[in-house]
Amino acid sequence: MSAKGGAGGGRRSGDIVAERKPKLDRAVYEAELARLQRELVKLQEWVRHEGLKVCVLFEGRDAAGKGGTIKRITERTNPRVVRVVALDKPTERERSQWYFQRYAAELPAGGEIVLFDRSWYNRAGVEHVMGFCTPDEHDEFLRSCPEFEAMLIRSGIVLVKYWFSVSDEEQERRFQERIANPEKRWKLSPMDLESRARWADYSRAKDTMFAHTDTPRSPWWVVNADDKKRARLNCISHLLSQVPYEDLTSEPITLPARPKDQYRRPELAESHFVPEIH
Repeated sequence: MSAKGGAGGGRRSGDIVAERKPKLDRAVYEAELARLQRELVKLQEWVRHEGLKVCVLFEGRDAAGKGGTIKRITERTNPRVVRVVALDKPTERERSQWYFQRYAAELPAGGEIVLFDRSWYNRAGVEHVMGFCTPDEHDEFLRSCPEFEAMLIRSGIVLVKYWFSVSDEEQERRFQERIANPEKRWKLSPMDLESRARWADYSRAKDTMFAHTDTPRSPWWVVNADDKKRARLNCISHLLSQVPYEDLTSEPITLPARPKDQYRRPELAESHFVPEIH
């Protein structure tokens, strides 16, 4: 099922409309997150064993919680198998390339899971709204993107696309929290601030993007992200359901005894130690 919706009538564009649930108990959240992370390790081992290619796109509003979800996915997994791609703005050379070229270079090889923290859909969102691409380039993206994704899927790539949806009020609260906290202020770029002034433009751009790229073969999965903890659990649970896997957990490992020899550690004075301040 893919969720669609308009930006009018006070509703969030493309949102799942649901009543706000009670705050999730922290102990319940941490226990379920730990369980899901164990399952992610099982998925990782299955992907590596079978040589699968899994590509997951994370898109959505600024401060919607994409980064926090990606962090929880990668927290217990092997970075050689589960890789995060967060590309900077294109270089002059990349701007002269076929638009999808720099993204195609980051696609998973066999035995890899690649998580795109924003993806080729930049052209449908920020580039279009901020005027970083021409109307013709935007139109061409909307035409070619479904074809590009169809080719990826035919090649054997498992493609999963998530849109993190957050209400205007919740996004405002998170922005204010970042402004007030020096440790989080770096998360607010000038582009994020500009997006607040162009909320309606981004909503219309997102609706247009969904109309062209939310296809039966490559649907958008909308994550209700007003509650960060629930959003993380729901997204990870759904991701696990998208790739059938088996438990390849090995038997418990017995640590072999270390052989006794005549090795002697160097004198402490011969090494440079970090001062023990704490």
